[in-house]
This record gives sequence, C-alpha cells and structure tokens, in this order.
Amino acid sequence: MAERKVLNKYFPPDFDPSLIPRRKVAKNAQQVVRLMAPFSMRCNTCGEYIYKGKKFNARKETVEGEDYFGIKIFRFYIKWCVASRPEPLDILTPRTPTMLPNTGASRNFEPWSDEEAVQEEDRLAKLDEEENNPMKVLENRTLDSKREMEILDALQDIRARNARIERAGQGDALLARIEANDSEDEGDEDKKKLD
Repeated sequence: MAERKVLNKYFPPDFDPSLIPRRKVAKNAQQVVRLMAPFSMRCNTCGEYIYKGKKFNARKETVEGEDYFGIKIFRFYIKWCVASRPEPLDILTPRTPTMLPNTGASRNFEPWSDEEAVQEEDRLAKLDEEENNPMKVLENRTLDSKREMEILDALQDIRARNARIERAGQGDALLARIEANDSEDEGDEDKKKLD
C-alpha cells in the first residue's frame, strides 16, 4: 500500500515555475465564506429572530485602516431575508471584545446589562433586609469596621514603607555629595603636588 502513496512529485528538467500564470486578486476583494451567527439577534427590516449558531453564506471583507490591538477587523455581509435586500446584515469582528451587529440587526441579549440589574437587585435586597433585621445591621456594622481597620493597617504599612524608601533615597543623595566632595579634595591635593 505504501508504494502507491506518492510523496514526491516529478518535475521535468525543463520546468520553469515563473511560467505558471498567477492569479491577481484585488487588495480589498470580498470572499464568500460559511459563517455561523455569533449571537442571537433580530432583523431590523423583517423582525425575524436569528438564533445563535444559524449558518449563512456570507461575504467577508477586511476593514481597511482599523484594527483591534493588532488584529484585523473583518466585516461580514449576510443576506438574511428578501426584505433586507437593500441593507444586508453587517457584522464586525472584534472592534470590541465581543462581535457587534453594525447594521441591519440588533442583539437580543446583552450580558453586561444583565449584570447591572443583578447588582442593583442585590443592593435593594440588602437594604430591605437591614431595615427588617436589627441584628443584621449590627453584623454589617462590625464587618464594615473590621474591613476599615484592615484598610487602615494596610495604609499605615504602605506609609512606613514609603518613608523607609525615602530615607534610603536621602542616604544615596548624601553618599553622592560625600563622593563629590572627596573627588574635589583629591583634585586639590593633585594641584598642590604639582605646584
């Protein structure tokens, strides 16, 4: 079986690779690629929902003059429905840490907005619990005072370290002045000897 597997190709002695015609491609040419929707979204023209993972044939082009931390940004044009003919769905890859629909669609779920709602809900629950439970208020006060004491201790340590560093810096300056005076004294002694 292995003898039928060709590892090397035969090149005739008169072969010239420069005679092979090369394909010329425009710098900003669009390519047709198979693409999956990176997130769930809703089409602005027909109102239909596009779920995450739906496959499309898309045209891909590189956005000229823009990059995201040295990474090229690609724009994908998706023809979603008949109603979106004048304005195809347009997705930009990572202009931000996540992909965003540029035109033609809006994102259904934005995880960063959900986090803000959860934090606000937790804050309101904590305030409500403190109003109804005096022991919880006392516990929270003791925790706050303990946290404040730890912060003050850490701040005092940082101040002591900075003072030590500053004293060491003054010591270096003092040594530099002493060395400068010594070199001047040596220069004076050399002048006296020469005289």
